[in-house]
Amino acid sequence: MNKKTTVLALAVLAIILVSAIFITLYKPPQPSQPSQPSQPSQPSQPSQPQPNQTAPTRPTTNQTQQQPPPSQGITLYVITRHEQTIQDVTRTMFLNSEVAKKYNIQNIVFLPINAEQWPDYIKNAAQKGQGIDVAWGGGPTLFNLIDDMGLIEPIDVDKHPEFKVILDEVAKLPKTIAGAETYKVGSDGKIHWIGASVSSFGFTVNKDILARYKLPTPLRWSDLGSPSYAVTLPALQVVGIADPTMSTSNTRIFEIILQAYGWDKGWRVLTLIAANSKIYSGSSDVRDAVIRGDLAVGTTIDFYGYTAQQQNPSCLYIIPQGESIVNADPIAVLKGSRNPAAAAAFVAWVLNENGGQIVWLDPNINRLPINPRVFDTPQGKQRPDLKKALDDVINAGGIPFNETLSSLWVTAVVDYFKATLVNAHDDLQPVWAQLVKAYNDKKITDAQFQQLVNMLTDPITFTDPLTGQQTTFTIDYAIKISPKLASDPAIYQRLMNDWTNAARAKYLKVQATLKQMTGG
Repeated sequence: MNKKTTVLALAVLAIILVSAIFITLYKPPQPSQPSQPSQPSQPSQPSQPQPNQTAPTRPTTNQTQQQPPPSQGITLYVITRHEQTIQDVTRTMFLNSEVAKKYNIQNIVFLPINAEQWPDYIKNAAQKGQGIDVAWGGGPTLFNLIDDMGLIEPIDVDKHPEFKVILDEVAKLPKTIAGAETYKVGSDGKIHWIGASVSSFGFTVNKDILARYKLPTPLRWSDLGSPSYAVTLPALQVVGIADPTMSTSNTRIFEIILQAYGWDKGWRVLTLIAANSKIYSGSSDVRDAVIRGDLAVGTTIDFYGYTAQQQNPSCLYIIPQGESIVNADPIAVLKGSRNPAAAAAFVAWVLNENGGQIVWLDPNINRLPINPRVFDTPQGKQRPDLKKALDDVINAGGIPFNETLSSLWVTAVVDYFKATLVNAHDDLQPVWAQLVKAYNDKKITDAQFQQLVNMLTDPITFTDPLTGQQTTFTIDYAIKISPKLASDPAIYQRLMNDWTNAARAKYLKVQATLKQMTGG
């Protein structure tokens, strides 16, 4: 064998050896698992349906005792009328609770939807398989409305044994507080919603601003429509209310006025209150304006008043004696919930004296708890002021409020108020200011003043789109038209336009009559 042949043979042998080693040691890569799409921690609404999940059972010896990966944790969706502070404190407390750990609830998403949009929002979510779990806050009228539509899941332990945790908490509650039922029992004999807190309704005053302008302290609802509060108009509005389409608490206040004074007088009182007022988009804006001193008085739910007192010692919450009511502010499990066991656990936690009832004691929240046992807790003992406030509410007395009537007329009341007192406000208030000034300057007599006030507050006349007949906004008409306003956009738009235009025409007629009387 020559030298060249020897070298070639050695090269071939080396290649064979290297190939053998590579084949022996090499392992082909395993196919990678497809990555899971990340889910937003705070979506604005449910983005993907999740399967119903029940409380985790204790693992047997054959089960792997380990926590499920985060992707398997439950996210609860809660539609609410509660403000951001309540949402934030609740989320932190609940997700750190043993209840959340037991039920593997890793997130809670609040959906702060306007009250008028609740029915469609809840139904649309359920139809898409993205059912909302819980409704919380917004008052009995709103909850009775969605209950009548079949959107609330009754507390039926035969259908959902896990709902027993709610009944255990309900058993701790008084059946009534100041005459108001703390929970609703439906015609089926089942509990449909439970009050999570107690609410009264009144106004919050800033004593410094009252003193600055030498204004009297209001004691009744009608006082807010007094000419005394119009002396600074139009340059300065010292009374504040909220648009009822944006505030369920102010909606309830306006309904209280209608039931306390009667329909006809009630609308006259509401017209003068609106004439005196700056109208805010939300009730928290009214509260904040009183705290800052922008207003002398604003219509508020009780806990807004207590918060104002905490933040500004010059503020005082007043319940109109014999002219208010007490509400249990509800919470309920919704039909179509994707996690009924977890939803029930959250509701029970909210009602528990060591759970969600403590949320109300936060100095930035100041709500009255529905469960009096919370005042026996260490946190409750630090809030004797709230305990006294609850006692004061119970002893204040009030009107018998007809919830059935409220549910029948509420849509029409809100829309009529919006059209005639909010949309037409830029005509109403200047005319009222001119009227009061003419009276204070003695350019018109007492009789003329009362005549013009009556004209200003008289009901408008309009064409009923259902019959084509001229009519006024009576109780019977409000009850008749409410369902149509809620379901027929054409009728809604026509009436809103007609009501607004008729109200403007009425106010301008008063202005013209005043000019004739004064010669100005």
